[in-house]
Amino acid sequence: MVGGRARGSRRATRLSEGAGLMAPASRLLALWALAAVALPGSGEEGDGGWRPGGPGAVAEEERCTVERRADLTYAEFVQQYAFVRPVILQGLTDNSRFRALCSRERLLASFGDRVVRLSTANTYSYQKVDLPFQEYVEQLLHPQDPTSLGNDTLYFFGDNNFTEWASLFRHYSPPPFGLLGTAPAYSFGIAGAGSGVPFHWHGPGYSEVIYGRKRWFLYPPEKTPEFHPNKTTLAWLRDTYSALPPSARPLECTIRAGEVLYFPDRWWHATLNLDTSVFISTFLG
Repeated sequence: MVGGRARGSRRATRLSEGAGLMAPASRLLALWALAAVALPGSGEEGDGGWRPGGPGAVAEEERCTVERRADLTYAEFVQQYAFVRPVILQGLTDNSRFRALCSRERLLASFGDRVVRLSTANTYSYQKVDLPFQEYVEQLLHPQDPTSLGNDTLYFFGDNNFTEWASLFRHYSPPPFGLLGTAPAYSFGIAGAGSGVPFHWHGPGYSEVIYGRKRWFLYPPEKTPEFHPNKTTLAWLRDTYSALPPSARPLECTIRAGEVLYFPDRWWHATLNLDTSVFISTFLG
């Protein structure tokens, strides 16, 4: 699961979640301010009614450095990726029904009055806040303030009540590739544009984007990234990423709706939602 963000944590229900040139900080802040005042709306066809983050609020990477595979066999997965490196899987499952159920309108109709537990978007995620799902969507699901700290940002991911949300999760088809001695566990999330989780690591797993786009940054276990655990990924992108030499850059790629990222055990990773995003992780614990 997007399990413990703290180093060594194994809790499955907690959050985890190429060298590109970043836009200057001033441009990034201006674009994000524009996104923050965008009027709510139903969005373009195909976005499920979730509010986009604003055009160009944060750019995708200049070049994706995680391999995409649409024809992967289980043998190839185990031999080439499972214990070695991340991979993006395409077309292995059909989650069109689950996607339809995850539209803004349908989720609010089905779960609006349910209490959800939010975590702070920092590496260790100690603080928890409970509130109705509808209140989170209508009042807190907005573009990330680039100046805020991780412990000031509430994020819905992990800590799902699987009994209350079972009617939704039963329609999800997880990636078909398991690992010997592990069992899958889901972690479902919805987050605003510019939000994300700073670097952390845990066990292996998958993350699928249902709506929106999620940018990932990954380092192998032996290469600890330079980051502050209470600074948001957006702040890290603005302040640290652009100064990294090519040899210190992470693997990175933007995952789009319908794509699934696999990350191996103990790989460092940070995430950044480029749009208002709906996503689900399958942790192999």
